[in-house]
Amino acid sequence: MTVNHKNLMVKTTSIQGLLILERPKHQDERGFFREIFHLDEVEEALNAEFNGIQMNHAYSEPSVLRGIHAESWNKIVYPINGQIFAAIADIRTDSPTFGKVETFVIDDLNKIALFVSKGLANSYCVTFDAPVDYIYLVDSYYDGTDTRAVAWDDPDLNIAWPIKNPIISERDKKNPKLRDLFPERFK
Repeated sequence: MTVNHKNLMVKTTSIQGLLILERPKHQDERGFFREIFHLDEVEEALNAEFNGIQMNHAYSEPSVLRGIHAESWNKIVYPINGQIFAAIADIRTDSPTFGKVETFVIDDLNKIALFVSKGLANSYCVTFDAPVDYIYLVDSYYDGTDTRAVAWDDPDLNIAWPIKNPIISERDKKNPKLRDLFPERFK
């Protein structure tokens, strides 16, 4: 489903609660201007409120892979520059799309934002030879206590990462497989 609001296109995906937000780029000899989202339009598409209260900024070098993390917050994610391969996995045990993954290449030619509902696991890798600045607006303060993580190379998720030998944090190297987190879903 696509919902058109003024200049915003909100596209649903095969995973409930994962939305693609697109806005036009207005470019001239000075550079460009782009609105990332309008709150009222996102809430209309979700049929729910989104109260962003904390904005985060992650800077990642080429070949860095971050994730796969699921927090108890809703967020709008937007890579400001560079190119990423984003993978969003549904690890909500009560979801009909549990275990499903949607992937996106986001760069200057395909500049989108994503709305990622709480419980969906977010990850991305830097796929080009330039670093990426990645911002995300969340509706809860980070305290580090309610984050679930899944192994980036989980065979059940079968994500076709476009880089070999990614740079991964020590913490993310220890993330469990999905079937170890939720064995009841694999019986």
